[in-house]
Amino acid sequence: MGTKKHVLIHSLTVLGLLLTLSGTLIAPQAFSQEIEELDPAEISNGERLFLETRFAQFFKTFIDNGGDTNTPLSQGDPSLDKAVNWQVTPDQFADGPFAGQSMNCRSCHFVDELGVEDPLIGYGMRTYSDFSRRSPIPAREDGKTVTVRNSPSLVNASLRRKNFFLHFDAEFKTMVDLVKGTLSGRNYGWLAGEGTAAITHVARIVREDDGTGDLASEFESLSYSTLLTGTDPTLPEGFKLPEEFRVDVANATDEELFQAVSKLIAAYTEDLAFSQDDDGNFNLSPYDVFLETNELPRQPRKWESDISYSKRLLRKVKRLEQKGLIQFVTTNEGSFEFHEQPFVFGEKELQGLKIFFKGKNRQLRPSDLTQGKIGNCTACHAAPNFTDFQLHNTGIAQAEYDGIHGAGSFANLDIPGLWRRIHNPNAFLPATEQHPTAQEPFRAVPSAPTPQQTDLGVWNIFANPDFPKTQPQIWRTLCKDVLNGNFHVWNIIRHCRPSRLLPKSIARFKTPGLRDLSHSAPFSHTGQADTLDDVIRGYINNSELRREGELRNGDRQLKGIALIEEDIAPLTAFLKSLNEDYN
Repeated sequence: MGTKKHVLIHSLTVLGLLLTLSGTLIAPQAFSQEIEELDPAEISNGERLFLETRFAQFFKTFIDNGGDTNTPLSQGDPSLDKAVNWQVTPDQFADGPFAGQSMNCRSCHFVDELGVEDPLIGYGMRTYSDFSRRSPIPAREDGKTVTVRNSPSLVNASLRRKNFFLHFDAEFKTMVDLVKGTLSGRNYGWLAGEGTAAITHVARIVREDDGTGDLASEFESLSYSTLLTGTDPTLPEGFKLPEEFRVDVANATDEELFQAVSKLIAAYTEDLAFSQDDDGNFNLSPYDVFLETNELPRQPRKWESDISYSKRLLRKVKRLEQKGLIQFVTTNEGSFEFHEQPFVFGEKELQGLKIFFKGKNRQLRPSDLTQGKIGNCTACHAAPNFTDFQLHNTGIAQAEYDGIHGAGSFANLDIPGLWRRIHNPNAFLPATEQHPTAQEPFRAVPSAPTPQQTDLGVWNIFANPDFPKTQPQIWRTLCKDVLNGNFHVWNIIRHCRPSRLLPKSIARFKTPGLRDLSHSAPFSHTGQADTLDDVIRGYINNSELRREGELRNGDRQLKGIALIEEDIAPLTAFLKSLNEDYN
């Protein structure tokens, strides 16, 4: 079972201790060793809870039918029998790493559970995502068998930013909120309206756990009561929680235990990040090594925006190139263990970098569209994080819907306005604890038999009273985009009313990061793009649709893209230079 570790390599030269008690000389190399740096207790305990399979509704059913909290399931959840893989046919699916058990967080967010990369079976390393277009979920009475969206990577998901929200549609304000929603949500088998039952069940598992079982054995075989209470003097140091994470299990309410579990899983998840040096610079991808080798700036200055930094970086790269001073990264400077590509940053990657970073401050001319080489990618994917964490409609939802129902179908789809939606939430909005029977047609996987169903992203959350926490962040994001720099008070009053902004929220989704993409395919929130080439071709097509006015609510940034077929290979090479050996 794959677990996240922090490992430091210490070269110890111990000059005064070369003799053992017997007088035998020990070579200094014996003191050069790999030492594992222990995770803080909230991280190690959070990892165990992240891997816990008994919080799912399927396990509650097992208990309700006479099973015991500390006894393995007599029969596992069928949705976990096989590891679904978009690259191979069902008869080639590998056995699921959690077959015979019930759902946990890792079921959709793998790392190395399925072994090393093997092109014959199509599995390998992941950065906390899975191998399916849309992840399998437990079967229940609602008939759903997969998630609405592709499972995103969790690495770097919690990077700090000003306007913080989580999930593709900005549903959650904090990682704790996201964990609570997951533990009591459809991925764990719970239907809308079963939130209280989910909380009670999680609390029961915590109270009754006795520290037996395979998972507990990997974490010192300590009971959850002992771990979470945190006052037992015999607790190993690596599992002794700080006071802010402790809870008196014997006297806590169900809600308090649920909160404690969620905080610990959130702490573990927030700790998942790509490698950085002591100065906060990303440092393990060929791109990062290229910047360091050429003494290029690796992060923005204080108060400098990511977009301004990206423009400054491009200027510096071009100056070095004009002077003939560019130093490329060759295979002599590194290698990959988990990627089937050379560890290089050469001419093709440099060409891709320039395309990726290039944008125009004016409307594109016909000659620009013919010549290409204008990616305008940093408008949404500025370095060094390669995401603006904002909400955009790049045409992905329309492409999937039109691919099923025919060109122009998405443009003609009847989407209600604010007042119509308010007066009939059960007909249009997602199912929640407040509206458990809601039909959620606009938060659904589109299919040929159901032309009224699609996924409109943040449209489902914005101005929806069932999701109060992220409303200010969503409003701010939509309003800023609509005003496009014209922040006159009258413009805000006129254009930023919820009724005016709701149509602007259609098919918007949060911008993903681009680091280590090769370990998170298939791509996009629909999981429809098999390769990076497919992603880029999608942008070529959707940018043209936007210029022609045929992309419903399409982002204006798409109009600034001018790419041709010859640009795909260098752009793909550059994106692959953002890969690293995350483990």
